[in-house]
Amino acid sequence: MTDAPRRYRERIYGHYVEASGMGVAPSSIAGLGPRIPYLERLVTRHFPARQDAAILDLGCGHGALIHVARSLGYTNIGGVDGSPSQVEAAKRLGIEGVRYGNMFEVVRALPDASLEAAVSFDVIEHLDRDELITFTDEVVRALKPGGRWIVHVPNGASPFGGAVLYGDLTHELAFTPESITQLALSSGFASIEFAEDEPVVHGAKSYARLLAWKLIRAVLRFYLRAETGSVSQPVLTQNFLAVLTK
Repeated sequence: MTDAPRRYRERIYGHYVEASGMGVAPSSIAGLGPRIPYLERLVTRHFPARQDAAILDLGCGHGALIHVARSLGYTNIGGVDGSPSQVEAAKRLGIEGVRYGNMFEVVRALPDASLEAAVSFDVIEHLDRDELITFTDEVVRALKPGGRWIVHVPNGASPFGGAVLYGDLTHELAFTPESITQLALSSGFASIEFAEDEPVVHGAKSYARLLAWKLIRAVLRFYLRAETGSVSQPVLTQNFLAVLTK
């Protein structure tokens, strides 16, 4: 990398919590409440079945996913983040297992086939393409056969994907299922699954949101089918989840 990217990364990451106008980290553990239903669904649907599975959250932020996973019984999960302010926020929230460090160096130091799952939630969009390839190779090496890499990324195919891509000064990339498939199959993963960020039902209001979202999605898909003639089912949410299995 050149000096310029290092400078902007150091500046933004060093004050990631303070510089965000969107409240990156809550002031108390209760502030995680709005994210809990989504993160619980992620864990129950995509984490390994064994609750003592070795799981590492690479770019874990203030540790919200770690907190949720532990509340659901996972005992062998930890995380690393390169933002001192995010790590400090985790300490303030009382979330253990979040440490400061360079995720490249951390994953590079792992023994071969030592992880059953790795998570990169809102992380790989901060890398340039060469960094992404290097990072992916290290994740593949560190995963056991059948291990999975769970990634959450901005969706370049979403009508509103630009709001996510350009909503953070440190974002370098957006993705589509096609580009994630290119990355996965060229890097040694055997299979890929995708999931849209549909609203999670946890009450009457969220149920109404889900119904409205399904209606709007059906209209958008009808438009795309009329334009292209394709019967494929595009992923249209602003972000999406991909599970890459080795």
